[in-house]
Amino acid sequence: MVEDWRALIGAMNGAVRDLRHAAPEVMKSFADMARAAHAGAALDGATKELIALAIGVATRCAPCIAYHAEGAVKAGASRAQVAETLAMAIYMGAGPSAMYAAEALEAVDQMIAAKPPA
Repeated sequence: MVEDWRALIGAMNGAVRDLRHAAPEVMKSFADMARAAHAGAALDGATKELIALAIGVATRCAPCIAYHAEGAVKAGASRAQVAETLAMAIYMGAGPSAMYAAEALEAVDQMIAAKPPA
């Protein structure tokens, strides 16, 4: 295992909470922007999370990968959809994106394994 992605989310949640207290206006604006980005109806939630996951890979943001792997699984994205999304991220980001895509797939697998049965 490269990373415990669920533990990373737990650790980041505390750090983000601290940042929210330290810079409340900026973080409120960020939260408002996140809500607005998710609000449109032209793309479903899974597609939006897949786009965010691909951007997390392309920008090499491990916490972004963790949060959006979780978001994609919660929104119902399949492993096959994730794999195709990661293929596009690799195509756009070349070799370094391939390494982060491997981590993103591992993160999704961990989220799927931890998801309570329906």
